[in-house]
Amino acid sequence: MIYLDNGATSFPKPPEVTQAMVEAARTCANPGRGGHPAAMAAAETVFHCRERAAKRFDCKPEQVVFTLNCTQGLNMAIRTLVRPGARVVITGFEHNAVVRPLYALNARISVAGRRLFDPADTLLQWERALRRGVDAAVFTHVSNVFGYILPAEEMAALCRRYHVPFVVDAAQSAGTLPVSLEKWGADFIAMPGHKGLLGPQGTGVLLCNRLPEPICYGGTGSESRLRGMPDFLPDRGEAGTVNVPGIAGLSAGLLVLEREGISTIYRREAQEARRCAAALENLGLRVFWGREQGGTVSFLPGADCEECAAALAGQGIAVRAGLHCAPLAHESAGTLETGTVRLSFGRDADPQQTAALLRGMREFLRGRS
Repeated sequence: MIYLDNGATSFPKPPEVTQAMVEAARTCANPGRGGHPAAMAAAETVFHCRERAAKRFDCKPEQVVFTLNCTQGLNMAIRTLVRPGARVVITGFEHNAVVRPLYALNARISVAGRRLFDPADTLLQWERALRRGVDAAVFTHVSNVFGYILPAEEMAALCRRYHVPFVVDAAQSAGTLPVSLEKWGADFIAMPGHKGLLGPQGTGVLLCNRLPEPICYGGTGSESRLRGMPDFLPDRGEAGTVNVPGIAGLSAGLLVLEREGISTIYRREAQEARRCAAALENLGLRVFWGREQGGTVSFLPGADCEECAAALAGQGIAVRAGLHCAPLAHESAGTLETGTVRLSFGRDADPQQTAALLRGMREFLRGRS
């Protein structure tokens, strides 16, 4: 299979990840719930992953809260910063994991920056919105639909200048681009474990610069006399038993990133995405690409997107078609009615993948002529 759906989840996982998961399932019990060897092995496994994540994202280990996925982390962060009816600014490229929690809170949402691959316009519109006055800000680092890399560091600096608390959605950037809790000064940064961090599904990380508002209450293995959740990190955000095998796999994924280097992975992905975008354009297709782009490319196949994706799947090529859980991004790009076919390269990005995709697209287009 030619796998070009890494924007959904990285695949295949490095063998070290599955090996670590099996070892954890074989040797680890419940962390923080006992002093026997199996419980201590679990506690060490979890803490080692916390340390590695803290090193990768410039924070302290206790600021790393493990979640089930990026969506859970975003919900926790948004519910901490946003009161019902609050004024919130977002970009024109947000995922439903941002938009839906805000609508559930009846937030007054303003959208700033809707031009693809135009960081100057994004910053201009972002500052205008902040200057008008908002209670909180939430923004993605990289569009999951189009691969547009937003100027996150500069947007964070503007939020600090106007004293606006903010959340960053690093779902498509963690593991390929620099993400820093310390440098950005974000209140929260949320990310999945199963995409660029190469871990298994069912893992995620919320980096916390303040205490989060829990969205799940229960045992933490600490302060058991309290009727509420503990008032310290990471326990306040981690009710119940954490996913020890998943966290072990995530820890192994972080080690793979350390060995290979995120800059090397990014260059490989982005180079192949640009090569692929140019070749698709030469086929006469409308392709969304630009200078500020990562390893994701969207295009219109001149036919129904789902039909195109199904035809490619029949040739052993995995892509994704539709709205990609981000209708706001499609509104910004003018593709809400059609959706797009999305290609998202991973750490194994290779010219042979592009060549296979182009063969598949030529066959699909011939079949429609």
